[in-house]
Amino acid sequence: MIVRYESDGSIAMINQNDHAQLSGLFAAHWGNQQFEKPHPYLALVRAAMFHDRGWIRYETCPQLNTETGKTPNYREVPTDRAQLEAFAWAADWLSAIDPYAGLMIAKHRTGLWQKRYGVIKHPPGIQRGKLPPDIETFIAHSEARQKSAAEQLDPAELAINYHLLQVWDLMSLYICSNETLKADRIEPVPLSYSGKAGVAMTLAPLDASTIGLDPYPFDQRALGVNVIFRRLTQTEFKDSAELQSAFFRTAPQIASFRLVPSGTLH
Repeated sequence: MIVRYESDGSIAMINQNDHAQLSGLFAAHWGNQQFEKPHPYLALVRAAMFHDRGWIRYETCPQLNTETGKTPNYREVPTDRAQLEAFAWAADWLSAIDPYAGLMIAKHRTGLWQKRYGVIKHPPGIQRGKLPPDIETFIAHSEARQKSAAEQLDPAELAINYHLLQVWDLMSLYICSNETLKADRIEPVPLSYSGKAGVAMTLAPLDASTIGLDPYPFDQRALGVNVIFRRLTQTEFKDSAELQSAFFRTAPQIASFRLVPSGTLH
């Protein structure tokens, strides 16, 4: 769950699975004269759209941290055994539908604990230090399965596709995680499968709902996207049950954005 404590005193909450839908839309429209269309196309769109399926268990019952009185943002949610089982289930679930997509989200999950395997220079990866034994065991088991699943695949293509998934994830997080958008960049971003170095992509708000991208990666001149969120006006809760009740009673809203080439008049 993406949680933002807003300047007006409210709490904006975005399901990880709704954030992932935005990533999937980016994947579905990726490709133009400058950016090569991803392949295998449908598998990558599926991977992007469902890369956070492992959070759906938590999103049925978001928790309250009784020590802080706040509901944690996704990076602060304890990774207990039940959550690890949910991450493993998500990879198995998608692999049964699309083995390539399932491999991609398994690799995405283990990469998040390891600075996205070093493919992204900016924004910088999270310094996690020594991982708990349960997570180390999970990574070792998942990476062994990933190695087996990837035996017949092109490793160079797989590496680029993993990299692209990180870019789509970060682009969505840029929109979903910030109350007020500020200029930022993602670096490097692959242009093709040729092995050439990627480029720095800048993201700059042109107004409150328009974001200029340079270089621009999509197959249409402007890409409209919607973010589903809930805005809770109640911000103090006696326990997790009261938080969940407030969350489920709050009607979802939609925030709309347009992504356009930098320099576009609006």
